[in-house]
Amino acid sequence: MANTKTIPLGNPQRIGKLGPLTPFVGNWEGNVGVDLSYHNKEDEVAETGFFEKFTFKPIPIQENGQQIIHGLSYHNTAWRHGEEAMDPFHDEVGYLLWDKKNGQIMRSVVFGRGIAILAGSSAKAEDKTLHFNAKAGDANYGILQNKYLSQRAQLLSFDSAFTFNDDGTFGYTSDLVLKLAAIGQELHHTDRNTLHRV
Repeated sequence: MANTKTIPLGNPQRIGKLGPLTPFVGNWEGNVGVDLSYHNKEDEVAETGFFEKFTFKPIPIQENGQQIIHGLSYHNTAWRHGEEAMDPFHDEVGYLLWDKKNGQIMRSVVFGRGIAILAGSSAKAEDKTLHFNAKAGDANYGILQNKYLSQRAQLLSFDSAFTFNDDGTFGYTSDLVLKLAAIGQELHHTDRNTLHRV
């Protein structure tokens, strides 16, 4: 019998058309999420622990003239600890996109709160950490939100990173800078979690 060697999904030898997005394909769950945000009802900034799920699926090749994009569609849902059998407190849908020729990684995301973001940065096919950055008013990687939020919780910037770890887990951080009318100053709304494949 010939010797066979299994190559982990995250190994550079397995990187194909999806480039650095390759290891994220599949279903993920994580129970160590921490959300730091302003809580309107309590009028305070506090942390919330949460459980969440991510699903990443390959999409057809996208062609914009000479630009060729490969990518994943994704769905993310999160529940506060102790509320897993109830309605989630967070839900988003989007795409992770890879433009190999131009060395760009992108995250197109829509939140159920009436927010749409296209974030991105430079990346290489072998990168294990991907950065997604956007700023309000940027013509390329920018932010849109509904009128109420613009007046009460204006989103100024969005910085997120996805990391495929050596142990096969997937971790992320997210930092949204908001200008909050309720407290009269800017606030960093942050989230983090580590998820395992299911």
